[in-house]
Amino acid sequence: MDIVIVSQYLRDIECFESNNSRFVYIAKLLAMSKNNNVEIITSDFNHTKKEKFNKIGKLDGVKITACHEPGYSKNVCLKRFNSHKKLSKNIKEYLEKRKKPDIIYCAIPSLAVGKIVAQYAEKNGVRFVIDIQDLWPEAFKMVFKIPLLSNAIFYPMKRQANYIYKCADDIIAVSDTYRDRATSVNKKYKNKLTVFLGTNLEYFDKCKEKNIKHYNDNIIRIAYIGTLGHSYNIKTIIDALELLKEKYNNLNFLVMGSGPLKNQFEAYAKDKNINCEFTGRLEYPEMVGTLCSCDIAVNPITHGAAQSIINKVGDYAAAGLPVINTQENLEYRNLVEKYNIGYNCENSNKQDIANKIEILIKDKKLRKELGNNNRKLAEEKFDRKKTYNQIVKIIEGN
Repeated sequence: MDIVIVSQYLRDIECFESNNSRFVYIAKLLAMSKNNNVEIITSDFNHTKKEKFNKIGKLDGVKITACHEPGYSKNVCLKRFNSHKKLSKNIKEYLEKRKKPDIIYCAIPSLAVGKIVAQYAEKNGVRFVIDIQDLWPEAFKMVFKIPLLSNAIFYPMKRQANYIYKCADDIIAVSDTYRDRATSVNKKYKNKLTVFLGTNLEYFDKCKEKNIKHYNDNIIRIAYIGTLGHSYNIKTIIDALELLKEKYNNLNFLVMGSGPLKNQFEAYAKDKNINCEFTGRLEYPEMVGTLCSCDIAVNPITHGAAQSIINKVGDYAAAGLPVINTQENLEYRNLVEKYNIGYNCENSNKQDIANKIEILIKDKKLRKELGNNNRKLAEEKFDRKKTYNQIVKIIEGN
């Protein structure tokens, strides 16, 4: 079977050894069968570092094709959408030159690429499987918080998204929320499936073993990992810690990640005189070791954000940390309660967040109990060795 995977955001394509991308992992699984010819089509632009990749690494059994993308300097800007449009044109030209594949497995977003691939599949009678990683334009509405105006601005993107969803023969997503958004407009799909992003727990544990830091002090380390952007309310956590700092002088807020609001968050923490360390973006093994050295994890999603089951909550689970959660999405809030992995808080309520953090500060035994529950969640719902074979079965038509 000739299988094409289209994934614009593939993390580091210069070295696949430590690449934790969902689509790299699935490509490896598909390539294990001698009956499969697997190719990944991606971009030559590094979305994380906002620069062009210097080279294309090798992935055993998988062909890597990097189509040119001009690039952009910010996550939310017109230049980004123009860049996506030019990339989609280059992917279209490449698909029309290569032999027609049996199936295309396509990451959504971006929408520009997704639409071009959907059109190609429909025109050429190619089976089209989508895997929804985020909801566009819903995610961008966090930046433009003027309801009627943002609805008008993003209506063309909504039409694009609906078209892609309608074209899909099978629908896969990283959460029920995203899956149900697609099935609401698609009445022809054969299979629908939710598989959390998850991680390779075996690899995660090896990274932990090699990189974990052991401290002999009484510091309570509170961790955040991920993008420092409009969807994440780091300021609320800083505000909560400000309420606690007079009573507890042993708190350290460790923020791992980068993004457009990093400088703003750093200045805010300094202004509030909070013991806060911004590490920048860490390579995955180092991030795992640092995360596993912490005591509490926070998931401070902004009010009204579209995010559902996101990368960081899988890593928090794998690390076995109790979670302070402000995310309003019911899918994750229900997991927090069902598995008893931490506390759901009222969004943007610094006092409620401070109260829940204080409970964990005062009770080491409880931190351990909730953390163990979170690790159990990881083993049941986030371990790719157990969950990703479901995706392979759909792609291979089994």
